[in-house]
Amino acid sequence: MVLPVLPLPKNLPRRVSLSPPRDEASIAVRDRVYVDAKRAAIWGLSVNVVLVVAKLAGGMLLRSSALVADAVNSIGDVTSSVTVRVALHVAEREEDEDHPYGHTKAESIAGFAVSLLVMFGAGVLAFETIKQFAQPKLIPHWSAGLIAAVCCVVKETVYRYTSQVANRLNSAALRATALDHRSDAIASAAIALSLFAAPYLGELGPYVDPIAAVCVCALLILTSAKMFLSIAAELMDQQADPETIQRVRDIAGEVDQVKEIEKLRVRKSGLEYFIEIHVQVDGQLTVDQGHRIGHEVKDRLLAKMPRVRDVHLHVEPWDEE
Repeated sequence: MVLPVLPLPKNLPRRVSLSPPRDEASIAVRDRVYVDAKRAAIWGLSVNVVLVVAKLAGGMLLRSSALVADAVNSIGDVTSSVTVRVALHVAEREEDEDHPYGHTKAESIAGFAVSLLVMFGAGVLAFETIKQFAQPKLIPHWSAGLIAAVCCVVKETVYRYTSQVANRLNSAALRATALDHRSDAIASAAIALSLFAAPYLGELGPYVDPIAAVCVCALLILTSAKMFLSIAAELMDQQADPETIQRVRDIAGEVDQVKEIEKLRVRKSGLEYFIEIHVQVDGQLTVDQGHRIGHEVKDRLLAKMPRVRDVHLHVEPWDEE
């Protein structure tokens, strides 16, 4: 299944920004990042709404605890998809007097909230499912396994699409959503296999369904914990990946009369980056000359790296020794 890539809307409204001016090409690339991210969130939301109805109806009609557990998880997915979509809209907003660094962290906060929501929901569901082991259970009809199998295929397709977009944009929220899609696909596959096998397992057959539900919950808790740690590192302004750091160094080093890069900090904020860089120039240059060199470094970084929101630059004298 190949999802369509829609063209970027024409005549996008020009933004009033406190950040440095950019050329049209840079603005177009930056707008495309948010358009693609929001489209991926909408696809995930639409699919999750359909799956909630299918799983919940199938689980209740066919008396499958595993399908009901999976449906509850999909309800959480719907909530998280809405959260991510709203957060992307907020993150896209420009700087204002109250938020001079912009609103980009809204995207990371959404991913953080999604991971906590999935973890909490899975824990509660596991506890409720374990309590059902004391009650006599019937083996669900084989069609419950068929529903789970179809859900597995759909979720795996959405995972591949969302993961591709998340990796291309380096989006924490979309990466968290993609991992949630993958865990759902694995969970649905496990449920399908267990329900198909249950009639052939004799006395163990009635327990296969709740055991599968508990396994689904354990997988969700593990996945959400990994998402939590990853996004927490980003919210704590962890240094950006080595490839991004090296690219900043290369671009700054291309500017004439830049002798050395002394300090470089690059932090990811949502889908964008902030750079703090100290460049060394000949100490005999005038203040005006050093200022112009610094501006050239900043302008090149903004032009060649459209996802950089702003550059904080400091010019220092270069000591040959």
